[in-house]
Amino acid sequence: MNNQPSHTFLQSSGDIRSTHVYRKSVAILDITYYFADRYLSRGDRTWDQMRQAARSCKQNIVEGAEAGLTSKETEIKLTNVARASLGELMDDYEDYLRTHGLKHWDSDHPDMQRLSQYSRTHNDTADYTPYLERFSDEKIANLAISLIHQEQTMLEGLLRRQQERFVTEGGIREQMTRARLEYRNKQ
Repeated sequence: MNNQPSHTFLQSSGDIRSTHVYRKSVAILDITYYFADRYLSRGDRTWDQMRQAARSCKQNIVEGAEAGLTSKETEIKLTNVARASLGELMDDYEDYLRTHGLKHWDSDHPDMQRLSQYSRTHNDTADYTPYLERFSDEKIANLAISLIHQEQTMLEGLLRRQQERFVTEGGIREQMTRARLEYRNKQ
């Protein structure tokens, strides 16, 4: 008789660092560091805020995925913190454009359409590095805004999948109880 429970409750969601959502967050972080270092003064509070918001997004994606092994609630909360950090970062880019008399391109702007189309299938920093030196601050800010919109959409999808997993599988305590009861019933 096999005494091992067939229900395993400690299941990793895999390597988050290989996903599009993570890789795009790294690109946003790197572009933001470049932008802040090039166009903002290190003494400016916005310099630090933008860098921290971009970093917070990336780090909370990783921390949420790691915490998800034992806490779906923490995973969901940290994924939402990542999404919220992007909202803060987008607001900083929009503020920069407004306060510097630059144009915030709407979705109908031809350059925004090109940037959005390109960034849909390009998720890595290396995809953008060759352009940063040639792009103006206006174009980099609008590129970042486009990437942020896409990343927020991906994070919202991730949150929906995390919610569905929680509803169908339950939290760690429920899974542990099921596994224990299953084990007892086999005895």
